[in-house]
Amino acid sequence: MAEQRHVLVAGASGLVGYAAMKHFASLPGCRVTAVSRRQPFETFGAQFISVDLTDAKQCAEVFGAMGDVTHLVYAALFEKPGLVKGWIEDDQIATNGQMLRNLFEPLEKAASGLQHVTFLQGTKAYGAHVRALAVPAREDRSEMREQKNFYWVQEDYIRAKQAGRNWTWTILRPQIICGMSIGAPLNAVAALGVYGALLKEEGKPLYYPGGAGGVVEAVDSDLLARAIAWSGESAAARNGAFNVTNGDVFTWKNVWPAIADAMGMQAGPPMPQSLELTMPAHAAAWDRVRAKYGLVSPDMKTFVGSSFQFADMLLGYDVERGAPRTYTPPFLVSTIKIRRAGFSDFMDTEDMLRKNFREFQQNRLLPPA
Repeated sequence: MAEQRHVLVAGASGLVGYAAMKHFASLPGCRVTAVSRRQPFETFGAQFISVDLTDAKQCAEVFGAMGDVTHLVYAALFEKPGLVKGWIEDDQIATNGQMLRNLFEPLEKAASGLQHVTFLQGTKAYGAHVRALAVPAREDRSEMREQKNFYWVQEDYIRAKQAGRNWTWTILRPQIICGMSIGAPLNAVAALGVYGALLKEEGKPLYYPGGAGGVVEAVDSDLLARAIAWSGESAAARNGAFNVTNGDVFTWKNVWPAIADAMGMQAGPPMPQSLELTMPAHAAAWDRVRAKYGLVSPDMKTFVGSSFQFADMLLGYDVERGAPRTYTPPFLVSTIKIRRAGFSDFMDTEDMLRKNFREFQQNRLLPPA
């Protein structure tokens, strides 16, 4: 990695930004500035600045003073309380577009040495939230541009800004991201960790609460951070979009025993329920678990955010029907493009899940296994 690099990580309290901040802060000769509204759980030596990206005036003051930034990792995200329904709503799309503009307009004017911008999309680029995917979904071929999406607003903006400039950009499209975060809206590990901890306290096994989840892929947040670092250096990554996953496929039912084992439990039989609807009633029980084990994790709502709803979707529980799904189509993407370009990192998804739960446990966010 080049020396005297200054990496700006936006969205540092979220799954992707937190992992990116940690990775870049570990590199010699790399200065990291991390921004988000909320203080990250840990900063790893990065400079942290609390910034509301919807506040254009604050953004102009903060980012207009960052003249030495060389790399931007944009992992900030605005989600509405309804989460899934918000993905196609105009105000969610407009807010995410405005947040990027509020940051980038003053930054680009100030940072004359800017070299690269990495930003994130996902399988919603292929319409995964509104239709079954054409398996495997491929970059530059399977995009659903006709579906309104903040991805296109951000991508069109960056493409237009980059015309005639010396800096380049890369889009990364991860599958289900698993890793460390507090309050992130799309964090299955936090949601399942709380669910499992409460069952364990009652002496019960880890019941499978979902239905027929499809064949899917995931990516470890630390692996994704390494892909972000690669994208900022590789000539083959310039001005292109790349899917990125762990490299294997799985179903949630098949990895359920590994999840149970990571929490020191036995996997139980199916007991379908909506975690979004049932778990809030156990908030006081979670507080008792926190007190019993001396956890530093916050109350249930703050800790899990909207991730119970996300877990329902992943595990195949249809909240609107009030029943588990009997079929979920596969959601698989091709990672040939990124491998051909030179990024070939991989990870077994069961190993990832064990690693993720262990990290939460070691940081006293979940009870010990």
